[in-house]
Amino acid sequence: MKKNYTPEDELLFLALGGSGEIGMNVNLYGCRGQWLMVDLGMSFGANEYPGTELLFADIDFIEERRRDLLGVVLTHAHEDHIGAVPYFAADLGVPLYATPFTADLVRLKLKEAGLEREVELIVVEEDHGRIELGPFAVTYVPLAHSIAEGNALLIETPHGTVFHTGDWKLDEEPLVGRPATGAELAELGDNGILAMVCDSTNVFNAVPSGSEGAVLRGLMEEVQRHSGKRVMVTTFASNVARLQTLGEVARATGRQLCVAGRSLDRMIAVAQDNGYLADLPPLVDFDTAMSLPRGKVLILATGGQGEPRAALSRIAEGNHPISLSEGDVVLFSSRQIPGNELAIGRVQNRLAERGITLVTDRQSEIHVSGHPGRPELETLYGWLRPEILVPVHGEMRHMQEQARLGAASGIPETVVQKNGDIVRLAPGRPGRLASVRNGRLVLDGDIIVPADGESITTRRRLARDGLVIVVVDGRGGVQVQGVGLPLDEDYADFVAEAERDVARAVQKVKGGARGEREAVTEAARLAARRAAQRWSGKKPQTQVILPRG
Repeated sequence: MKKNYTPEDELLFLALGGSGEIGMNVNLYGCRGQWLMVDLGMSFGANEYPGTELLFADIDFIEERRRDLLGVVLTHAHEDHIGAVPYFAADLGVPLYATPFTADLVRLKLKEAGLEREVELIVVEEDHGRIELGPFAVTYVPLAHSIAEGNALLIETPHGTVFHTGDWKLDEEPLVGRPATGAELAELGDNGILAMVCDSTNVFNAVPSGSEGAVLRGLMEEVQRHSGKRVMVTTFASNVARLQTLGEVARATGRQLCVAGRSLDRMIAVAQDNGYLADLPPLVDFDTAMSLPRGKVLILATGGQGEPRAALSRIAEGNHPISLSEGDVVLFSSRQIPGNELAIGRVQNRLAERGITLVTDRQSEIHVSGHPGRPELETLYGWLRPEILVPVHGEMRHMQEQARLGAASGIPETVVQKNGDIVRLAPGRPGRLASVRNGRLVLDGDIIVPADGESITTRRRLARDGLVIVVVDGRGGVQVQGVGLPLDEDYADFVAEAERDVARAVQKVKGGARGEREAVTEAARLAARRAAQRWSGKKPQTQVILPRG
């Protein structure tokens, strides 16, 4: 590797997102002066970034080297793998590669962003499609996951073959699609796998993730158990197999199927355009659903993660055309994404207050994960027999644990890395070479800004400590206003004292400094802030306004 991080006659791996966290997957492979990107994902805004909705990996490293970037290969259509495409793909200026279902969803995103003609999107054959880009030859290997057309990537290079798993699981009854068989994967292992770059999400699960076939039976039993009641199911819109299952459940239990949520409408349309959900029963609209006998309707709704604008949240608040009442049932056919527990709890509590029965995957087998548990990881290790294991798609604790599991399973070398670590996979013994700048960006309104930038930092301080505004007029008069200080009953007394303190501080500014705006501003700021701290214990942001001139 050259000093400017250009790969020489070697094979490098660099994660810019998704290693040390779950979400925002952005991975790079480097060889002979060129780079290949795998996935371009995002995450959703968290509490530590107030006022933001979307969270991105900072891809400045590869943007500065876009001339050496060959393309972006997308493994599947979950947001943490494709969600950043509309925000960065045009600037990268390279083709995107995806199988048909994923390509259609990406195309919709590009169209909404007005970028459909600016970004080249190349559709790859669904089963074992192959593309050649510089020193890389990439073959799609279908694996089961909680979305249609989940894929691993077999990346052949002059230094050996990498098996990049993407998100995956083993499923004996996948319901949608045909994943590669154990024999097919073992044959890949026979041909030699240099490195396995592998999903770590469920490494602490001691049992397999489970089958969609088992969920079909679990949902069928649960809906039958609530005969005569209005039943609503919330799940991830992207889980096409689950949508297929719910169509079968509706038909078998004599219920009409109603869908509430635009993301579900979109997913169903794209799935059917690609040959999935062909047997989905005809859907009924909201008015028809509400006019049917309660035991004759099955409602599929978005919002299982507590999203405030999603259908389930609006139904819980009573401001949606679909309504539920005491005795009705909501089945949560999805897992809680870490960080969403409070939002989900709020929705569930509102429903429970109204006497609505809640059923989660802790009570009934109505959901299984799309990620592998320990037995599945061990099975894939045995089929592929890689020389090197590189855990990704997990927090540090997940990746360290998978490294331990891989070593115990006989994999000769394991490399635990994090975002920004450049890892040499070959030649020689694998290991970290260097760390490059990496970080997070947020979508703040319509602008992408650094997650640790001044705007977010200031907003965080405002939320914690409040704001004091000081106005000093040209005649020495002072006005102080506090915002967000815990001084309801004492506020007037605080203002009076703060104004006196500021006036004294301004008068004490010595000699020629009295005419210097910076000196007066700083004296007023300190006096007001100290007064606020005496009265409230807070150290608020303090803004001083002086007359011009």
